[in-house]
Amino acid sequence: MDCKSVVYNAARDGKLRRLKVFLDHRAKDEVGQLVAAKTHGATPLVMACRNGHYDVAEYLIEKCGADVDQPGSVVFEGETIEGAPPLWCAAAAGHLALVKLLVKRGAKVNSITKTNSTPLRAACFDGHYDIVKFLVQHGADIEMANRHGHTCLMIACYRGHVKIAKFLLSLKADANRKSVKGNTALHDCAESGSLEILKILVEHGAQMDVDSYGMTPLLAAAVTGHTHIVEYLIGIPQLFSRKERIDALELLGATYVDKKRDIIGALQLWKRAMDERYRGDGPLIPKPESPPSVAAYDYAREVTSPEELDNLLADPDKMRMQALVIRERILGPAHPDTSYYIRYRGAVYADAGKFRRCIELWNYALDMQQSMLEPLNPMTQSSLFSFTELFSFMVGEEGRNTTRGRRVPPLKRKDLLKVFQKAVNEVSKGKQMLEKMGDLACERDLTFLNRVLIITLHLACLLTRETGEKGSEEYDELHREIYKLVRIHAKGKHGRDVLQLVYSEDVTLVGRYPTCKIPSSHLTQALLRVGADVTAKDNDGNTALHLAALFPSLGRTWHWNLATDLLDAGAHIDTVNNNGKTFKDLLNDEERYNMIRPVKYITLACLAARVVKKTQNINRVPHHLRAFVEMH
Repeated sequence: MDCKSVVYNAARDGKLRRLKVFLDHRAKDEVGQLVAAKTHGATPLVMACRNGHYDVAEYLIEKCGADVDQPGSVVFEGETIEGAPPLWCAAAAGHLALVKLLVKRGAKVNSITKTNSTPLRAACFDGHYDIVKFLVQHGADIEMANRHGHTCLMIACYRGHVKIAKFLLSLKADANRKSVKGNTALHDCAESGSLEILKILVEHGAQMDVDSYGMTPLLAAAVTGHTHIVEYLIGIPQLFSRKERIDALELLGATYVDKKRDIIGALQLWKRAMDERYRGDGPLIPKPESPPSVAAYDYAREVTSPEELDNLLADPDKMRMQALVIRERILGPAHPDTSYYIRYRGAVYADAGKFRRCIELWNYALDMQQSMLEPLNPMTQSSLFSFTELFSFMVGEEGRNTTRGRRVPPLKRKDLLKVFQKAVNEVSKGKQMLEKMGDLACERDLTFLNRVLIITLHLACLLTRETGEKGSEEYDELHREIYKLVRIHAKGKHGRDVLQLVYSEDVTLVGRYPTCKIPSSHLTQALLRVGADVTAKDNDGNTALHLAALFPSLGRTWHWNLATDLLDAGAHIDTVNNNGKTFKDLLNDEERYNMIRPVKYITLACLAARVVKKTQNINRVPHHLRAFVEMH
């Protein structure tokens, strides 16, 4: 174990004696380097503060000169926090004594993590009131928000920490501050069910604003199923209009159906809303005219009379469709919960063996997401991924019984093709978005594009299992769609195009069903037939052939088949990557290499290029030959 690991482990585990034995006899400069070094992204002081080891932290600061503000990466509740200063770690973990020590030694009270979270916000998150009070007394800014615009008051409200919320409000915290998405502390209370804090906020002048989705706190409580919040708010005279109260009751009923699975409770809520619409002491508020019915909802329309409501009770499936229709009307297609519950209902149908209903609902949700959300949105990625898993399962289990006793039907090719076309469209729009962003595009954006590319390739793999006879309509249609994917020229991580991604380790991150293993010969051949560039290189200079040699789980037969596909399509067996390595060098297996009969793929031109590269200055080579020479 190296020296920095010894120091890191001792600090992490609170082993002060071991730390002293290891460091006390060393030179000051060496000690300074060891306590500043990071292991797993964190310094020894960060880990001591994260785990509450006061004596270790004190020793590192006072005897070893550790920087009290040097940040590191730590894990809280399974989430990695990047760029967390020691004070943030101590505050988040609830170690008051350590917080006091760090502040006393000059730690910046308003230091931030990479997501702009302050130590005060960290303390508010887990309800460490004493730390909150101490930090405020020493200059912590109560209005500093994280990158999402969430303030300390908002997080205290969301987490239900009454004492902290009261304290912040007593300091005149802005009760009407809005986040990036337009929600306020009242929205956070409504979503979390914190009625006591909600009442306090109202007393402090909090207003019932709408967020970026047009949601009031009342609707936020309804969509999350907090009945007590809904009942309290609609019981306050003049706070909401009659129509707003009706919408809240109807939306709460939809939540009862899908989230609470309470059909009777939903029916009662819908009846209350119906009574409110048609009561005699005010003008009628009839339901809006129904939009065109959709097949995904089994052509369901909203009921408009108490009699129709009663009839729903006899048909739970119609009740479920009613919930989806109501939710889409009130929330609109842009709200995440609209498509979420459509997908949820589809998953329930799939579990019951009703795959046709699932596919219709998921397609409807995917269309909604692609029309309303920005390209590469995680929700769209999730929908495409779910389709990949569903289709893989159906292909692998066709004809077998599900756990509910239903037989898995054959997957219709038109269903698979339709989703593949939507995936290709997502790739195209995603690439265009990243090009427009230019230097503003971050690693996360590229990761999103990479994941959508991988999902699309898995769908393509399922499609190419059966290509049809050459010249047939099925064959031509398939290759037209594969061609559209190739001609986008989208590149994922490490600058890899679709052919290279087929051979990258990333393909193993998608798909738990072994129906269609990637790399696959049929997918490779389809990509090559429509013009995928077998000589293209990624950022490391690797072609698809290089990556085939590097692929971790390819067996002996896989290497032979896949390498041959690429070589027959024009891949150069002796092309070198940026490190000067060929396919043979990376494969590092003479027996496997000889299986592909390498002599068949080594031309006189290639041999000559090798000699020229070794013996001649590249500037003496004619321009039109330089690229060919340099690749060998």
